[in-house]
Amino acid sequence: MKHVGYLFLAYFFFSCGSKGIVESEAEKWEAQASRIEIIRDDFGVPHIYGKTDADAVFGLLYAQCEDDFNRVEQNYIWATGRLAEVEGEEAIYSDLRAKLFMTEEEAKANYEKSPEWLKKLCDAFADGINYYLHTHPDVKPRLLTRFEPWMPMYFSEGSIGGDIERISTRKIESFYKSGMELPEMELLEQKKKAEIAEPQGSNGIAISGKLTESGNAMLLINPHTSFYFRGEVHVVSEEGLNAYGAVTWGQFFVYQGFNEKTGWMHTSTYTDVMDEFKETIVKNDGKLYYQYGEELRPVDSTSVTLKYKTETGMEDRTFPMYQTHHESITHAVGGQWTASAMMWEPVKALEQSFVRTKKNGFQEFREMMDIRTNSSNNTVYADADGNIAYFHGNFIPKRDITFDYSEPVDGSNPQTDWQGLHTVDENILVLNPENGWIQNCNSTPFTSAAEFSPKKEEYPYYMSRTRKILGECMPLNS
Repeated sequence: MKHVGYLFLAYFFFSCGSKGIVESEAEKWEAQASRIEIIRDDFGVPHIYGKTDADAVFGLLYAQCEDDFNRVEQNYIWATGRLAEVEGEEAIYSDLRAKLFMTEEEAKANYEKSPEWLKKLCDAFADGINYYLHTHPDVKPRLLTRFEPWMPMYFSEGSIGGDIERISTRKIESFYKSGMELPEMELLEQKKKAEIAEPQGSNGIAISGKLTESGNAMLLINPHTSFYFRGEVHVVSEEGLNAYGAVTWGQFFVYQGFNEKTGWMHTSTYTDVMDEFKETIVKNDGKLYYQYGEELRPVDSTSVTLKYKTETGMEDRTFPMYQTHHESITHAVGGQWTASAMMWEPVKALEQSFVRTKKNGFQEFREMMDIRTNSSNNTVYADADGNIAYFHGNFIPKRDITFDYSEPVDGSNPQTDWQGLHTVDENILVLNPENGWIQNCNSTPFTSAAEFSPKKEEYPYYMSRTRKILGECMPLNS
């Protein structure tokens, strides 16, 4: 892998000098590295050129590790549920939360069922990081000395943390310690803290060509995160990849940015994409069941053993894990076990996050949105054809509006179940409004395009809500 310390706009591809079968892992990494060029411009931004998409991913992860291996590793320690191994027992309920929604075995199974092109990218992700560690023996990981191709399944939807961070680890801890919900005073205190939190927000603004001097559409991409929260990169391959923008440390796709024809910006959405279902649990012959309509269904029960660091070494603790068709039991409400439901389709989410970077124009981008796994974000869009657009959310379950899903609902009533997903056309969408601009700051879509904004009364109440303070965002999602 060749590095150049200044921006050079030519493409460099180096053919593999090794002939025949690559006998060792290190030789395989060297062979792939020889097909990749990393050029850093005067600002240190890496421009990665590879023959295939997998080559570009290999180089991208290598470059990320050069810039901040610690953040890459930390994100996967957290995502895979191993934080307590480095931070101690206080992090064990964060690890349990991760395992409640996907175990290592499930992550491996998701990798195995992925399409071949996606497997190649996951392989390249792991190989790029492992090659970096191989060539930098002075770098000492805190925990992860080897990365595996199934790891991106934990970290697939774009935002660091994403939806899972909305599930309170304090509620999980309270449930597992006493089988009860958090005390009312603590719940009120948490709510009060959220209400007085300093407003934050990512800004996305798209401007039509009819309002610009050049006649071209313009897109402002302004994520409000700390300065080093995301890396800035440019990745190119001979398979049609040519994307510039921001990556979350350890992910192999440009999260928000642009290619030659299309630009996209994400802000945190307040679309209701998660719900809580209170289950009616009964025990029969020592086995657990839950009420669903007129039937009793068995509660799925497994266990997980988690390690945690102590002053005298590593210890472990085993937890039971319970699940209904609504999802994992995470806490109790009113004395009832409660399941937390959210989007959890890692293969489709990872597919959508990567293929988004290669779309050419609105029609292709719009078809990509039909995958409907971009759950934690809104999208502000602009393209070289002059189109501007705004998608409010992407993954939105259909619900019976006679129930209030802002509160936990009765899981024993089949009418409270999700009824599939809303189509993209049913979601809130703004396309080429007459005013010539669109804006969003993690806020209501009903002011996104002045008088040409969507009308609140035309959509189910759970698709959005008007906030008292525009621009507030959920931590880490923007």
